Amino acid sequence: MTPSKPVPAYLGEVEKRTKRDPSRTKRGKTQWPQTIVTLTAILALVVFALWGGLNPVLLAASIMVAAMPLLLAALGEMVVEKSGVLNLGVEGMMIIGAIAGFAIAVETGSPLLGLVAAAVAGAALSLIFGVLTQVLLANQVATGLALTLFGLGLSALIGQPYSGIKPPAFPRLNIPFLSDLPVIGPILLNHDLLMYITFALLALTWWFLYRARHGLILRSVGENHDAAHALGYNVIVIRLMAIAFGGACAGLGGAALSLIRVPQWTEGMTAGAGWIALAIVVFGAWRPGRVALGAFLFGGVTVLQLNLQAAGLTPLWLLVLGLLLFAVNSTAKSLAESTPAHTRAMIPLWIATLIMGMIATTYPISIQTQYLSMTPYLCTIVVLVVMSADRLRANLNAPASLGRTFHRTG
Repeated sequence: MTPSKPVPAYLGEVEKRTKRDPSRTKRGKTQWPQTIVTLTAILALVVFALWGGLNPVLLAASIMVAAMPLLLAALGEMVVEKSGVLNLGVEGMMIIGAIAGFAIAVETGSPLLGLVAAAVAGAALSLIFGVLTQVLLANQVATGLALTLFGLGLSALIGQPYSGIKPPAFPRLNIPFLSDLPVIGPILLNHDLLMYITFALLALTWWFLYRARHGLILRSVGENHDAAHALGYNVIVIRLMAIAFGGACAGLGGAALSLIRVPQWTEGMTAGAGWIALAIVVFGAWRPGRVALGAFLFGGVTVLQLNLQAAGLTPLWLLVLGLLLFAVNSTAKSLAESTPAHTRAMIPLWIATLIMGMIATTYPISIQTQYLSMTPYLCTIVVLVVMSADRLRANLNAPASLGRTFHRTG
């Protein structure tokens, strides 16, 4: 239940801590290196592609399509974690959404009904997790893992009759005149309807979390569920609603895979996308804008791993990219923390990066495609390791009650 009284003292404190607390402001100033690293990685991947003769416009459009399922799933999981719940079953909800959307689209001939079915299926599966963890107080980690295994098995069973079937084409939303604009038109204005739904969800999620009263209540539940319960808010209902929203978004992400990106059904077609979405939430520091940047970065890696061999990328260039990102991150953090001595110490690292780039240009070495296919998952591991290394920053960004079980009293 949601009282209609003015914002209580505790919620006011949450809002002040979010907007005006000096330590939080300082933390925000030290977080911009992460954004710079993300933009540098995206720019570096684009440069590699241009160097290999790939069409930058088609490449950018492909990256947006590849990022869409990840962004949908990551946005939903971010809202769930903002409420203080850790749901590791994103992979299972995505694969259920993929087969539900595909089956309904094939049976009815309407991809739009397929999207609705995918969202409903993902939400229904997530509510199983919600009831088990919020009502029956089951362990969130174990239940999330079980949900993933259940979703993978159930989708394989349901999807057997649909292998090799082509779904109905998803309608493209072409905006007159604007879709024909050079560069901008093909990249931003010539996509399927779900792409624009995704961006609308991104904007609405940001507005809800940081501008709406109910978003403040959701965040307060994630910060301190006991205090929110003492103020009269129904913590369980709020969390169940957040879990259902996260499941619906994951289901839409799965439908984006089976109906748009790869218009067919293949058993296990999510191929770890749910786990990547979980990593994107951590990488994005539980903030919608940064989550979107992370989705485009991982989407770019996913697309380019199919084209990197043609672009002339070698193992040495992967090392160069790693050194470049490390140098950018270290230098940006030194500048943010105003430590000139540390900034000067970065000069040898930049020299090593330059030398390695010269060596990679002089001695090209081929790389097998199997190693390139590992790239998105290696990036996921690296991101989690780097984020876990700075435990203080990760703990400050994460909701305080994340993963904690709420015991109703009274």
